[in-house]
Amino acid sequence: MPQLVKVYIQQIAIGFALSALFTATLVFLDVAGLQRLLLGSSDGLLGLFLIFFFNGLVFAGVQFAIRIMRMGDDDDDDDDRGGGRAILRVAEPVRVSARDR
Repeated sequence: MPQLVKVYIQQIAIGFALSALFTATLVFLDVAGLQRLLLGSSDGLLGLFLIFFFNGLVFAGVQFAIRIMRMGDDDDDDDDRGGGRAILRVAEPVRVSARDR
């Protein structure tokens, strides 16, 4: 299996684990009456699954994006590849004489 696919599957697992933790925290703390809503409704399990699943998609995507962006080379920053700040040149006022015609 290619290395990128392994990294992707690993980050998806981490993202959905974070989603499970996040969803459990939301339900446990009864944020906005979510616990009562989920337990008091006949479709509560569907709602719980959807919260978990869609948060899992978001967390997995963010987790994968962070991992990919951090995979860049770790060379020293003192080489001349650009990316530094441009030198700010401050304009100094020049005296100009104005005459009336």
